[in-house]
Amino acid sequence: MAFKITYTYKKQAKELGYANDKFRSIYDAIAAAEGLDLSSFHAMEAQLAQVCRRDKKSVKDYQENYFKELGFSNIVIERDNLEDKQG
Repeated sequence: MAFKITYTYKKQAKELGYANDKFRSIYDAIAAAEGLDLSSFHAMEAQLAQVCRRDKKSVKDYQENYFKELGFSNIVIERDNLEDKQG
């Protein structure tokens, strides 16, 4: 299923298409769209996931805060509205 991501980057509203088969997460998709290197982010994210195996909220908070520091805000993922074709 196709999704649409809307976000603000450095005070500029943006939108892009997203498919789960191309990117690991919405954060990877928006970083790729902006040409950002996430290698240090992924390394820290992996370490945090190992330490906080039962606490997924810590990883999510890290992701949100990291991208906020990069200048992202209002990150929203939406399903594309497909018309119901039932008779």
